[in-house]
Amino acid sequence: MSNDIVTGLDIGGTKVCVVVGHIMPDKKNPEIIGFGCVPTSGLRKGVVVDIEDTVSAISAALEAAERMAGVPVDNAVVGVEGASIQSQNSKGVIAVSRSDGEISVDDIGRVIEAARAVSVPANREILHVIPRSYKVDDQDGIHDPLGMTGVRLEVEAHVITASTPTIKNLTKCIYQAGLDIDELVLGVLASAKAVLTRNQKEVGVVVVDIGYATTGVAVFEEGNVLFTSILPIGASHVTNDIAIGLRTSIEVAEKVKIEEGCAVPAVIPERERIDLKKYGVGDGYYVSKREVAEIIEARMLEILGMVNDELKKVGRDGMLPAGVVLTGGGSMLLGAVDLAKEAMRLPVALGLPINVSGMVEKIIDDPQKVAAVGLMEWAADILVKGVEVRGTSAPVDSGWVKIRDWFTQFLP
Repeated sequence: MSNDIVTGLDIGGTKVCVVVGHIMPDKKNPEIIGFGCVPTSGLRKGVVVDIEDTVSAISAALEAAERMAGVPVDNAVVGVEGASIQSQNSKGVIAVSRSDGEISVDDIGRVIEAARAVSVPANREILHVIPRSYKVDDQDGIHDPLGMTGVRLEVEAHVITASTPTIKNLTKCIYQAGLDIDELVLGVLASAKAVLTRNQKEVGVVVVDIGYATTGVAVFEEGNVLFTSILPIGASHVTNDIAIGLRTSIEVAEKVKIEEGCAVPAVIPERERIDLKKYGVGDGYYVSKREVAEIIEARMLEILGMVNDELKKVGRDGMLPAGVVLTGGGSMLLGAVDLAKEAMRLPVALGLPINVSGMVEKIIDDPQKVAAVGLMEWAADILVKGVEVRGTSAPVDSGWVKIRDWFTQFLP
């Protein structure tokens, strides 16, 4: 059974989640058999700031998932987030190698490698090279050129890069926790894999992953990734605003946001109050619930406005038929979907995992755990289709293997 086990590891700003799946011969999608989620304070904006805390959290989440699944876990597909992520578009061109002009898997691999040959600073690593469309001779707009005939093959690709120090520190923590890395995947792409249908990707959709410190944006059209971006703002900024507005601690502000917060002030009665005594603040200290909602609305509108600005860069603001899919902890705020509909002028839905089975009772209704499910499904694709999921992402660089081997020599 261990040969059919796949694992997704999502290391977020406040938590580490591990989802273990089992690939069943008679089922299209893996069945969830294990899950572990523990809090962590070892990362800030996707960057490791405390190695010991991060390793401890990964180990604890992994142990919980292994105990539930009843099988050991040795490797995982790992999510990468943070403000250091950048993206750009690139083109690759090659001559078809076969004398009869038929395009082979090797040709597709070579043209993707040609697209990887972009100017990348020494302190950055390529995370993904995602083909957007191919062109064979004069015929463009091709999704899959395999088996076609031509002389010249081109690809338009979306290249995503990450800070090398950020990646090295993250991989160090994972290897110290006893895990090998199958692939590093941008978190918002993993979330998209878990929540989007093929039809949504075809007609045009944007996933907005409102995390703790950052917000991930991924636009899909005609079945492919059109654009990605990471915004340096997230749900923690809402908490900070509440703490300042109420003149209270971050811990109290977070509890008020989760239990009393709403992103649409108009639905809150003017006279409704929040008694902060139940949060350990003074005696008889009341605040206006509508004023708290106004604080939340202001920051959420800023986040959504920044997302709209990103969509304008690719001419898709208000122009995506399948609308917006919200994921991440920030999407759980009461009224977030309604506010997004108004701000973005598009249909909006809360993103929850689709086509999942097994132990899903703690996952199916929680947008915070979407990325971990998507990473597990990504791992299943790698196992079933090979190390490189053609047309989806680049294979793991040998650099990750070198990093792993270097760190392994120091482990007991």
